[in-house]
Amino acid sequence: MDFSQPPGENYANPKTCFFHVLFKAAALAFYILSALFFDNFVIIFVVTVLLSALDFWVVKNVSGRILVGLRWWNEINDLGESVWKFESLDQESLARMNKKDSWLFWWTLYLSAVAWIVLGIFSLIRFQADYLLVVGVCLTLSIANIVGFTKCRKDAKKQIQQFASQTIASRVSSTIQSAFSVV
Repeated sequence: MDFSQPPGENYANPKTCFFHVLFKAAALAFYILSALFFDNFVIIFVVTVLLSALDFWVVKNVSGRILVGLRWWNEINDLGESVWKFESLDQESLARMNKKDSWLFWWTLYLSAVAWIVLGIFSLIRFQADYLLVVGVCLTLSIANIVGFTKCRKDAKKQIQQFASQTIASRVSSTIQSAFSVV
């Protein structure tokens, strides 16, 4: 994962990038600023978790597909086991993905989790277990997306490597077959 921002390239999907950042920023901003405006913990909990859930959904189902060409989900099979499912674009499409979009996607994904961790530490220091619950839910949603997209990215790289090795093996075997068929 390259964390250096590509120079001179514009965002290919500015609306998607905007909404990718919007719900993360909204959840964090509401949580941080809500203490100034509300005394009701239930409102703070519900609105913050709702914004964080909207962020989870947008990242998992929209911005992940558009910005980095990846999608993941988890199913429970007939045996009751959890099975990870991954989708990714083909190699050519992944190579054409906008680097700035990808950079924004990965950085905000990790930075929002770091922000929730810092807020969790502040809640621990101030002995606010109820606010730690809010942070825990939001951090769990954030980490779920990190784990899902990281696994999906590794699976996509593995599929690309398998495709490349199968293509090379197929070419070598067809070359050997044609060399022996001429003789």
